[in-house]
Amino acid sequence: MKVHFICLLGLLLLTKYSYAQCCSGGSGSPIAGGASQGVLLERQLDLNTNFQFINTSRFFTGDSRDTAKYFDNFSSSYQYFRLAYGVSYNFTMSLETGYFFSKKEIGLNNNPSTTYSSSGIGDLIIFPRYDIINRTGEEHRTEVTLGLGYKIPLGSYNDSTGNIEPFSGKTFYVTNPQSVQLSSGAQDIIFYLFLFRGYPLKKFRIFANMLYIKKGWNPIGEKLGDYASLGLFFGKTFFQKLGVTLQVRGEWVDKMKLNETILLNAYPNYDPEATGYKKIFISPQLSFPFGKFIFYALTDIPLYQYVTKSQVGSEFSATFGLSYRFFAVSKEID
Repeated sequence: MKVHFICLLGLLLLTKYSYAQCCSGGSGSPIAGGASQGVLLERQLDLNTNFQFINTSRFFTGDSRDTAKYFDNFSSSYQYFRLAYGVSYNFTMSLETGYFFSKKEIGLNNNPSTTYSSSGIGDLIIFPRYDIINRTGEEHRTEVTLGLGYKIPLGSYNDSTGNIEPFSGKTFYVTNPQSVQLSSGAQDIIFYLFLFRGYPLKKFRIFANMLYIKKGWNPIGEKLGDYASLGLFFGKTFFQKLGVTLQVRGEWVDKMKLNETILLNAYPNYDPEATGYKKIFISPQLSFPFGKFIFYALTDIPLYQYVTKSQVGSEFSATFGLSYRFFAVSKEID
């Protein structure tokens, strides 16, 4: 059991924001990626935080690199927080949120009039999970977990940037593209499945997570594309403590939609057709316990990218974090 938890602590829930929806940008999955996990022990608390950095200046058309650019660079730095509690042996409840230190899209040729940035709190996710199978034997451990989450939008979704017109001196405000908004402004439903098979004597495990996010409509008539991902993980413990895991993950994002009234009266400053993608990543991950803390790091390496119409793709992302688990209430001894 201890080896299992050490493994998973290095792979704790990663708030991963997909940014490859071109001019519209927009969030993909708020909890996808290196995040496979089941449930906690009864009365166990999990405090987790990590820092995530994303940067890209790579554009694609279909599955081919595109030399044409619509802006110079996109970057994001985000601090993620998670509080989870093992309500019972089979049931865990968690609350998750985060803070964007920066989301920035630099205009083409460093043009200040088409450079947008933001910072502030992200969304809140309520994410319960329940084990439908949890079996432990001498040679292996099996776990199957279902999750049903709900995203409450807290961050801004319609911020604008003011530009001064040089002749009149008046300030004109343009709504920022979705790529730098702190939230989609919509309520989303999250469906989650986790499968685990561990071999404690060999210090080896294989597990998978499947995620589907049904996106909602925001108050200004936008609906970001639904998100789906499938991740397969292979992990082994070396030198008693060092956890090494390799993940292969596929992601799919549907094209975003706009309310017909919005299209007729206020067409946005981005192309909704230049949204949606299919991608495959490989993600090496490390975890190491130190006292009661677990330190972990991972990076995503894109192997394949197919985008709908020309848009920005994935290039570099890295996550560094730590986790702390303890029992909030000591178990009673009969």
